[in-house]
Amino acid sequence: MCGQATAEPRFRAALDEGLPLALTHRSYAYEAGGIPNNERLEFLGDSVLGVVVTDALFRNHPDLPEGQLARLRSAVVNSRALAGVARTIGLGDYILLGRGEETTGGRDKDSILADALEATLGAVYLAGGMPAAGELIHTLFDPLMRRSATLGAGLDWKTSLQEAAAAHGLGAPVYVVESDGPEHAKTFAATVVIDGIARGSGTGRTKKDAEMQAAAATIEDLGPPPGVEATPDG
Repeated sequence: MCGQATAEPRFRAALDEGLPLALTHRSYAYEAGGIPNNERLEFLGDSVLGVVVTDALFRNHPDLPEGQLARLRSAVVNSRALAGVARTIGLGDYILLGRGEETTGGRDKDSILADALEATLGAVYLAGGMPAAGELIHTLFDPLMRRSATLGAGLDWKTSLQEAAAAHGLGAPVYVVESDGPEHAKTFAATVVIDGIARGSGTGRTKKDAEMQAAAATIEDLGPPPGVEATPDG
């Protein structure tokens, strides 16, 4: 999975040991009697991903100020984008889920896919270090980073949704947000309601991220306002 690094026996052995844990969702771990789950690896992978993406954006866009770099990064490192990458490699097929999550479509939930991908990156980092993790991240995320540079105002999904709703003759979007999980590891779920009708939904580790993903999903549902180009999906 990580090019030449996978040829190293020690790397392959460490990765073979780490991947099952990276794909163990907390629902499965609970039903299996409280075995370890992938949340620690997810925590690690999130940081590794952030460093690699931030470094790439910093080097590739030497003239951009901090604020614009942060917006580019947020277009790449968010639950919806990560879930999209996870789907392209079929990661959901390998996640170990509890019965409840399995029956409610957990294999295709953005939050579960994003967390499993980050945990996988954490496992790769532990097995092969930053070179192996960086190689995999660039393979998976370079296309998304290139597209992020062309998104322009589309990075602000909530503003774009306000414009789209007005262009369609609809009222202002209202965001309904719920949270789940322990205080140190909350997951937020947001739903956009326009004129009393639930439109798009999204999840994230912060309320803002969940609202942005819900706004992006709603824009896809409504279509862009006149004169605004649709943003490529992450």
